[in-house]
Amino acid sequence: MLSLALPKGSLEGPTLALLEAADLALRRGSSRDYHGRIDDARIERVSLLRPQEIPLFVQDGFFDLGVTGRDWVVETGVDVVELAGLDYARSGTGQRVRIVLAVAVDHPAACAAELAPGSRISTEYPNLTQGFFQRLGRPMRVFPSYGATEAKVPGIVDAIVDVTETGSTLRAHGLRVIETLLESEVLLVAGRAAAADPERRTAMDDLATILTGALRAQGRVLLKLNVGESELQTVLAALPSMKAPTVSPLAGALAYAVESVVEKAQVNTLIPRLRAAGATDLLELPIRKIIP
Repeated sequence: MLSLALPKGSLEGPTLALLEAADLALRRGSSRDYHGRIDDARIERVSLLRPQEIPLFVQDGFFDLGVTGRDWVVETGVDVVELAGLDYARSGTGQRVRIVLAVAVDHPAACAAELAPGSRISTEYPNLTQGFFQRLGRPMRVFPSYGATEAKVPGIVDAIVDVTETGSTLRAHGLRVIETLLESEVLLVAGRAAAADPERRTAMDDLATILTGALRAQGRVLLKLNVGESELQTVLAALPSMKAPTVSPLAGALAYAVESVVEKAQVNTLIPRLRAAGATDLLELPIRKIIP
């Protein structure tokens, strides 16, 4: 029913990991194949493309759905439907990237407005960059970059606009960030014509729910325990939860079964505290999806 474009390159690994966690694993003959299949009746065709290309291909109807970055949606200026934000980046869940303006460490400018008009800027985002400086009222000379953008300062250009997560690569090349042009997350987008079809839109929304549910479950576990009536409030006070813990009476005893979804990073310190508060029979269980 649906055709899906997935990103090659730095987003490929996290995207395929999310699909697998959502029980939508991509099947390919080898990791070098550009086409594959997903064993779900709603997904008919899958291809892997550069994320720069995906917004245009989705807009123009070559694919119904695509996974790409907000940066490329803005850069290409496409008209697509944003179905869901998939809040992960190259280094993993919960990380967003920034599109930043950077200059040499000894450059006098402290922000974009202090960059001299007519300065030379190299970037893989020429449209985004031109639009930013036009809104700022400062004309610049923008040169498209096809790689190694950070190597062009200061010998070739005065500044660059580039993508970064932590800024460590820029600092390693003697650059410093003076402005953030855009904060970008990964998006699930659809073409407007495809999204206007009721049957396909239902399938799209189903897939968005599954993917965001799997993403929400990452880094969380289900904690189950038993506790006597006299210790219940003490245990509940020590137990974090998404909304509130579930408490059920145990048959034939003045005690309760309690369960709660907690951050996995907390578990190793949380379990001893719960034991000290009176909890027994603690179980830590993995979670595949969380659907609100």
